[in-house]
Amino acid sequence: MKIKPLADRVVVKPLEAEEKTKGGLYVPDTAKEKPQQGEVVAVGPGRVSDDGKKVPMEVKIGDRILYGKYSGTEVRYDDIDYLIMRESDIFAII
Repeated sequence: MKIKPLADRVVVKPLEAEEKTKGGLYVPDTAKEKPQQGEVVAVGPGRVSDDGKKVPMEVKIGDRILYGKYSGTEVRYDDIDYLIMRESDIFAII
């Protein structure tokens, strides 16, 4: 990965939204919701606390995560869409 995030930021590759519902219906592209799951592809070194100590990151490369629907900043690099967000925007590791 050539993108190296700074501080407590992570680079996430969003997972594709489901094309078929549980009932078997296909969802057109225009009706799909933004994905809320992704895979961490790069992690920053961690933030510096108020007393000057570095706080290590809890997520690592390869983790599947849940994040808010409108979290992060969308970035396109080498024709692949990524999200860059703070670690605090991540809700859970799945």
